[in-house]
Amino acid sequence: FLAADISTQILNFGLSAPIDVRLTGPAANQTANLTIARDLASRMATIPGAVDVHLAQVVDTPQLLVDVDRTAAEDLGLTMRDVASDLLVSLSSSSQTAPNFWMDPKTGVQYPVAVQTPQTRIDSIQALETTPLSSGSVRLASSGSYVSPTPASSLRPELLSNVASVSHGLGPTNVTHFNIARTIDVQAGVDGADLASVASGVQKLIDGVRSHLPRGSTILLTGQPQAMNASFSGLGIGIVAAVILVYLLMAVNFQSWTEPLVILMALPGTLAGIVWGLFVTGTTLSVPALMGTLMSIGVATANSILVVTFAIERLREGVAPVDAALNAGRTRLRPVIMTATAMILGMLPMSLGLGDGGEQNAPLGRAVIGGLVFATLSTLFFVPVVLSAIGYHPPAQVDEGEAKGEKA
Repeated sequence: FLAADISTQILNFGLSAPIDVRLTGPAANQTANLTIARDLASRMATIPGAVDVHLAQVVDTPQLLVDVDRTAAEDLGLTMRDVASDLLVSLSSSSQTAPNFWMDPKTGVQYPVAVQTPQTRIDSIQALETTPLSSGSVRLASSGSYVSPTPASSLRPELLSNVASVSHGLGPTNVTHFNIARTIDVQAGVDGADLASVASGVQKLIDGVRSHLPRGSTILLTGQPQAMNASFSGLGIGIVAAVILVYLLMAVNFQSWTEPLVILMALPGTLAGIVWGLFVTGTTLSVPALMGTLMSIGVATANSILVVTFAIERLREGVAPVDAALNAGRTRLRPVIMTATAMILGMLPMSLGLGDGGEQNAPLGRAVIGGLVFATLSTLFFVPVVLSAIGYHPPAQVDEGEAKGEKA
């Protein structure tokens, strides 16, 4: 079993394990589904990092099967429901099916009254078969009220052995359903490996099993991998949308399509730095790492704006593109370095993963540090080179006072 550690704060969304393979199908497919689930569990156990692989449902619990002879029961005025109800009352008491209370006339205190066969008397199948059935006597309805006695040749209650046979068997301890269909869950924990790599191995096994499923059965990987994929998809769309919106906003602000494009040239270096930072530290891609990606993109864009706007001002003054780029990189070196350094130092404690639960936010700090290191180099060296290489010449700005004088 996995070691208990509440500092991990892993949310399994109600499941007892991080990885849950749900095999769903009609009741007629349960035998085939169970065989597939057991084979899948044995193969999942060979995946590095997958531990405690097991079936969530216990399907081979010893049980007693009561086979009622409906013809014999009908001759005695009994139905399947009557036999089942009497057996339930005998084994589990009448407190659930017919709750009754007795009030002490002296104290006025109510006491629950239940009828149940002592468990010490039911120690064999033969003892169970002597369970009396309410035939020919006053029968207790499932609602808890008394009904009229059924006429019979004798008021002596019939025994269970007269209408049913009892035998040993195996069956499930609990039966689970998903969208009404019966399910079998193969669950596994993760230890010594990241969730994504283990989930990838499990998904490959599922893809190989899917073609052998009986008609009407489905198999799906759920649990934390499902939530992780949904989070990755949402954050990935968010990152792309953020870049597009930033570009459009800068296009409106600069009244140009070229200048924002040059500014965004710092982003490839930022993304490369994030990948480098995660690779060097052995950190897997996760939701905190993607959040750090968004933060790095914001800081890298701000620093790139400082360099590009200064270079554009020099270009409007008539300076050559190469000289303007060199001047911008030299002049904006200090503010860019100060901004990146402050952010890196602030994220350094988080990246070390110190304290209880600190390892969960460590990918965010590592992604920001790696992204800003490369983004700073890209902003100071690559962005000015791109600006000078394209030979961009911004349109000259016209003073509003001069424009009004010319119109007059």
